[in-house]
This record gives sequence, structure tokens and C-alpha cells, in this order.
Amino acid sequence: MTTARERLRLFITDTFFVDDFGDSDSFLRTRIIDSTGMMELVAFLETDFRVKVADAELLPENLDSVENLVGFLKKKGVQ
Repeated sequence: MTTARERLRLFITDTFFVDDFGDSDSFLRTRIIDSTGMMELVAFLETDFRVKVADAELLPENLDSVENLVGFLKKKGVQ
């Protein structure tokens, strides 16, 4: 069984064609993901992890790194 972290890293690698990034690297600052890509990421979270991402949750502290995403998913009840 794959972890949320592994699923997130695989999605980012496959979708944005990057494989050399750390779990704490900012997607926006390192230009791994742009604003359009963020919307793809949110769609992936809602589909793959079955969570609803409210407009108020579209914040860097929730979405701007693998670490932030894992923490956000934990708050949503996803392990």
C-alpha cells in the first residue's frame, strides 16, 4: 500500500515532469508548479484522496510543498 506522500510525489513527478525535488521545496518558488498546475493539483487531491478543498484552504501553507500537502491531508483525515 502506498502512502499519501508517495502518491503525491508520483503525481507531481508524472504530471509536471520533475523528479529532483525535496519534500519541503516550495512548488511555486522552485517553479515546479505554476498557478494553473496548482488547480490540477487541487483536482487530484479532490479526486484521488476524496477531500474537498475549500477556497479558503487554497493557501501555500496547505499546498506549496509535499510536506504541506501531507499535513493538509492529515487535517482532512487522510493518512
